[in-house]
Amino acid sequence: MSTVFSFPNPVNEVAARSVAGGVALLSLLTFLLSVAAGTGWLWLTLVLALGFLARVLSGPTLSPLGQLATRVIAPRIGHENLVAGPPKHFAQAMGLTMSGAAVLLHFAFSYDRAALVVVALIVVAATLESVFALCLGCKVFAVLMRFGWIPADTCQACNNISLRYADAT
Repeated sequence: MSTVFSFPNPVNEVAARSVAGGVALLSLLTFLLSVAAGTGWLWLTLVLALGFLARVLSGPTLSPLGQLATRVIAPRIGHENLVAGPPKHFAQAMGLTMSGAAVLLHFAFSYDRAALVVVALIVVAATLESVFALCLGCKVFAVLMRFGWIPADTCQACNNISLRYADAT
């Protein structure tokens, strides 16, 4: 059971970027449908939040999008690129927080414009990750480590640059 509810370390960045691409597409679809056809489409924020919850709890294990990315998309794209897991886990938690906020804004408070703003932010963050390999959650994780708010032993590869490039030597 502990292997189901654990986040992988290291993480295949190609798979992570593939997941981010799926999140970007679903978020963009949610945003565009909600703007064009009415905010009734904001129910899709619940799908986003559940996907993030599955990935926070288990990495790709319980996430349909995670399974698609790791088993189908990433192997077809090419060479795996292993990166530290904790920053990617933190990024998924940020996605859960943002998508959860959009769910609450829509369903609990009927603040649909605010929910749309949050969905737009998810589109931006997921697009940066999937297209440009710029993980905003990973950047926030690094800043929090630098300030000591995340203990250095949480991610030895993040804390020690020689561990990040051990494969290259």
